[in-house]
Amino acid sequence: MAGALWIAHVEVTDAEAYGRYAAIATEAIAAHGGVFLARGGRHRQMEGRDRPRNVVARFPSFEAAVACYESPRYQEALSHARGAAERDLVIVEETGD
Repeated sequence: MAGALWIAHVEVTDAEAYGRYAAIATEAIAAHGGVFLARGGRHRQMEGRDRPRNVVARFPSFEAAVACYESPRYQEALSHARGAAERDLVIVEETGD
C-alpha cells in the first residue's frame, strides 16, 4: 500500500495561537502514524506563492492521512490555526514505486 504526504504551506499571523495548533496537531498526526519529513527549515520558492513555513508529513496510507485531518483531535487543533495563519494543505498519495 502506498503512503501519503501532507504538504502544507503556511504564513503564521498569530504565533501564540499557531503554537497551540502545532502542539495539538503534532499529537494527532503521530496518533495516525504520521511522521514529519520537513517542518520549517530552508526552502527556495521556485514557482507560485511563497509562504515562509513549509511542512511535509508522511502517513502510512492515503486513508490514514485523510482520517487524521478529519479526526476530532486534529479539528480541535485546526480551531487554533483559523485566524492565526494563511494555509494551504494538500494530501498526496505516493506512487508506491
